[in-house]
Amino acid sequence: MTLALDAPAPVGFAEKIWRINWGLVLVLTTIAGIGVLALYSAAGGHFDPWAARHAVRYGAALGMMLVVALIHPKIWLALAWPIYIVSMLLLVAVDIVGKIGMGAQRWLVIGPLQVQPSEVAKVAVILVLARYYHGLRREEASQLLYTLPAVAAILAPVGLVMVQPDLGTALMVLLGGSALLFVAGVRLWIFLAAALGAVACLPVAWSFMHEYQRKRVLTFLDPDRDPLGAGYHITQSKIAIGSGGLFGKGFLKGTQSSLNFLPEKQTDFIFTTFVEEWGLLGAMVLLALFALVLVWGFSIALRCQHHFGRLVALGVTAMMFLYVFINTAMVMGLLPVVGVPLPLVSNGGTAMVSVMFACGLLIGVNVYRDAQLPRKR
Repeated sequence: MTLALDAPAPVGFAEKIWRINWGLVLVLTTIAGIGVLALYSAAGGHFDPWAARHAVRYGAALGMMLVVALIHPKIWLALAWPIYIVSMLLLVAVDIVGKIGMGAQRWLVIGPLQVQPSEVAKVAVILVLARYYHGLRREEASQLLYTLPAVAAILAPVGLVMVQPDLGTALMVLLGGSALLFVAGVRLWIFLAAALGAVACLPVAWSFMHEYQRKRVLTFLDPDRDPLGAGYHITQSKIAIGSGGLFGKGFLKGTQSSLNFLPEKQTDFIFTTFVEEWGLLGAMVLLALFALVLVWGFSIALRCQHHFGRLVALGVTAMMFLYVFINTAMVMGLLPVVGVPLPLVSNGGTAMVSVMFACGLLIGVNVYRDAQLPRKR
């Protein structure tokens, strides 16, 4: 009889609690607290209608995140495909019977709740790609033949989200999935070929875009072409950010926000609302907090002993980076306005739940970093 001396001892409940990255939890809570302050200010110094709900949602989502973190990764490995299939069914349902708002059909009304299935799809794609590549041999992961199913798993939700239409979320799913393919070992020439193919298809994609989407792209290229129409959002955003200066105008003293010159100040343009009042210094503090989340994400991925956990951690980290980069670049005029919220700061229930669920998966990778999840060699 031989003993598996190298097998790790089972992790007890107290050890699991100890392994929760409480520093990361504190940073996430601080970011959400900044969101409460920004939403309180956006409402003119009132907790209703956004700040109070944001705080309650975060409290509930925090509990959910900790529960998710304590669930063994083998459970998420088994549930990856079911979660993906459910997210696809929800995307189909929203295209059929979804609620229309802001010119797009993005929400399912379930009793008193409004659910945005595209937010669920972001996490579902991460799980299913991690599951798929965990089941491949190392040499298979880099081959084109084995890349095609993964690409199909990405493009299916991207297509359904584009139908809504929701260009920002579709872009998030596409870029997030592509990042996971890259870290999974897909060869660089495949990405270059895909990029060239995408460029070649741009004229076709342009013909299928909605008129408001074309205006956003044209406004991005020339913001002054329609300053009172399609360019109004980004023009007012730039004015607000610039007027904040180094130290900002002060809490509750942002004129662009309080006088309602800034559209969607509680969602897509919440970063602008915050920077106008807290200035460049406040923006750097907020971005530094997000940077800490990313650093911890990479650190957790590097310490994990199983491939599934590494891919999940890197996928969640890439998703967080894309959220922050696209939103902040968008409100500064560096990218077209595509409707991507700032995680834990923008008002929105489904987005917060999906982000906290993903962070729960990330923390869970650290809790079970020594778990044995056998894969093909």
